[in-house]
Amino acid sequence: MKRHIINRIDAREILDCRGEPTVQVFLEVDQTIQVTADVAAGRSTGASEARELRDEGRRYDGRGVTRAVSNVVRKIAPAIVGMDVTCQRQIDARMLELDGTANKSRLGANAIVGVSLAAARGAAAALGVPLYRYIDPNAQVLPVPLVNLINGGKHASNDLDFQEFCIFPVGADTFSEAMEISYAVNAKLRDLIVAKYGKIAANVGDEGGFAPPIVKVREAMDCLMKAVQRSGYEKKIVYGLDCAATQLYDKRTKTYSVEGRRMRSQELLALYKELVRRYPIVTIEDPFAEDDIEGFALATRELGIQIVGDDFFCTNPARIRARIGKGAGNAVLWKVNQIGTLSEALDAAVLAYRNSCGVMVSERSGETEDAIIADLVVGINSGQIKTGAPVRGERTSKYNRLLAIERELGSLARYAGRNYRVCF
Repeated sequence: MKRHIINRIDAREILDCRGEPTVQVFLEVDQTIQVTADVAAGRSTGASEARELRDEGRRYDGRGVTRAVSNVVRKIAPAIVGMDVTCQRQIDARMLELDGTANKSRLGANAIVGVSLAAARGAAAALGVPLYRYIDPNAQVLPVPLVNLINGGKHASNDLDFQEFCIFPVGADTFSEAMEISYAVNAKLRDLIVAKYGKIAANVGDEGGFAPPIVKVREAMDCLMKAVQRSGYEKKIVYGLDCAATQLYDKRTKTYSVEGRRMRSQELLALYKELVRRYPIVTIEDPFAEDDIEGFALATRELGIQIVGDDFFCTNPARIRARIGKGAGNAVLWKVNQIGTLSEALDAAVLAYRNSCGVMVSERSGETEDAIIADLVVGINSGQIKTGAPVRGERTSKYNRLLAIERELGSLARYAGRNYRVCF
């Protein structure tokens, strides 16, 4: 069997959608094939995430990544060049060995994950197949997009506590139709927001959703539902929330701050129950803080919907294994850079599936135009993706790639629809 040798690895500093520096890795295979991979960055990050390496100091307010770039060039490349690019697990294991820390803080997760993703992309190119097919030759599932249309929390400059208010077009027949629906709702929502709050309220947050001067959760949901009704697609849409509750939690008092009130876990759960009764919400992400296992278990048991762990699981197989075993959460938010290598992320997805849990592939708030997660979501047949509003290049690049994949698959393509939590 022919070996496909990595000849060269390089890296440079580029800018993400917030204008902050991030890492781009360049990789050459067989002296002819050249690929790159960009590293996305989060703002609302979990304490247990793999650690980015930033420069500190005055340049870019300390957010520069020249140290991570240097680690790719001077430390990782000498260890990886000469390896077979199709040996993903060995490549990732070699980097973990080089780093030697539990959270990848020595070399930087932003250095390691860039090389890991570039290797996967290089392997697919060397074999002459799309990345999604390299990951799984039987890949065929197009995901339901959880489309973030109203932003709050750390992703917006308003006073809305919950981070994301989303539509979930499960009733579409194809991914293409799901995007048509998303456009229609977004357009109606913009009209509603401008009419009620003024033109300036149509500005958007980090992930492209509108950031109007809304404080109350119910007001945001009412606004979103009205836009859906006006779009004519009401029967094809359900809803999702990302509460990002870690940022609402006070460890000292063990309470959550929501709409100016301090709430215990049971009181916050009561709010969620009321919201689920009032609106067709089928998925809630991080309803409680990242280490509130009891809160997650209560939500999973009593709400009867998909409870997604982001900061709670951190795409970390060890955290997933321990917490799913306690009935806390029934879906994993899947972010490769949250754990740091593609191999570990794939292990996390398999573990979730084996425990009858859903997997929602996700972008980060600090995205680039690199659309790699579109191939990854199809490659693991996860059935659901969260990659922001259908606006701005760093978001639409993912949607456009999924539209291209749908066309490539042709009659083989299956839109997950209402089976978004099923492991295909």
